[in-house]
Amino acid sequence: MGADYLEFDRVTKSFGDVPVVQETSLAIEPNSLVVFLGPSGCGKTTMMRMIGGLDMPSSGVIRLEGVSVAGPGRRTGMVFQSYSSFPWLTVAGNIDFGMRYRDDLTAAERRDRVKHYLKLIGLEDFAETYPNRISGGMRQRLAIARTLAAGSPVLLMDEPFGALDALTREKLQVELRQIQMREAKTIIFVTHDVEEAVFLADRIIMLSSRPAAVVADMNVAGILGRSRPLAIRESEVFFKLRNEVLHVVRREAEEER
Repeated sequence: MGADYLEFDRVTKSFGDVPVVQETSLAIEPNSLVVFLGPSGCGKTTMMRMIGGLDMPSSGVIRLEGVSVAGPGRRTGMVFQSYSSFPWLTVAGNIDFGMRYRDDLTAAERRDRVKHYLKLIGLEDFAETYPNRISGGMRQRLAIARTLAAGSPVLLMDEPFGALDALTREKLQVELRQIQMREAKTIIFVTHDVEEAVFLADRIIMLSSRPAAVVADMNVAGILGRSRPLAIRESEVFFKLRNEVLHVVRREAEEER
């Protein structure tokens, strides 16, 4: 698996007569956290949905490990901004539900994986609790754990922390970096928050206003490294990179006006 692990090959997308994504070709490496950053409504969520097979390109093709994405499948899992837990299932039951199509696992292996992900997200004490009894941040951690338990190599995250308060959001950003490194997943993360993008990303793909086109491609890991303690937000190198990204965002916003 190389840089063409996940590939956009001359992909465009229109809804009717409305162009949403301009012709785009790019390759994403495995086990990396890539952020699609751009203004609201620019087409970044549509690009992510095409990776998940929820929308299909108008032209071109998206390949995952050399195989065209032709629709939703087990190779990709999605986490949305809304807390997508099942209220009739306990926390442990929600995680187990993520493995409902895993016929390669025995009942004992599924139980072990539930315990593993409960520990990973710090919800061991809430295993038998129902989602309406835990906080929004906990429910979002639960959504991530359920998606991870399904075993998909690619995790698609559409502004998953957008509805959370600042401190909870910050905590989950740190946890997501740690989970991504431990689980060796390829994560595509959509946001329009510059600071969130810089803190999370190994790589930022910056998009123009609609129809989306790639206007910058930044190797953040090469500048900040892959380990992201919270204190890095106070560093000079972080500020400098954030300002550089913000400059591109503002430039695009000015051109749109």
